[in-house]
Amino acid sequence: MSLEVVFYQTGSGNEPVREWLLGLSKADKRTIGSDIKTVQYGWPIGMPVVRKLDTGLWEIRSRLDQRISRILFTVYDDTMVLLHGFIKKSQKTPKVPMIALMEPPMFALMAPRRGTVSAFQTG
Repeated sequence: MSLEVVFYQTGSGNEPVREWLLGLSKADKRTIGSDIKTVQYGWPIGMPVVRKLDTGLWEIRSRLDQRISRILFTVYDDTMVLLHGFIKKSQKTPKVPMIALMEPPMFALMAPRRGTVSAFQTG
């Protein structure tokens, strides 16, 4: 099963994960993009790439050079929605109140942009 990938878009038009990715090095973008693509074309998958955090909420686990990143996402129909990205600074992933983002009315705020993350593999 292949998923379509979209960036969550806030009501003000910001795309938090896209903006976070743009601030990373080319090597980090390539690694994270590869992991997103692994999930996109291999869904459903589990550890070590994906870990379930809560009902309908997962994290993509990427090992970067000297750091670890996480992207929180949900799956709605056949669409993977990238909600939040961060670099881990402690052993435990914090409990983030993302459950509210997963309610179906919130998907009206998603960007109309759809597609794979290939732009981040070359960016």
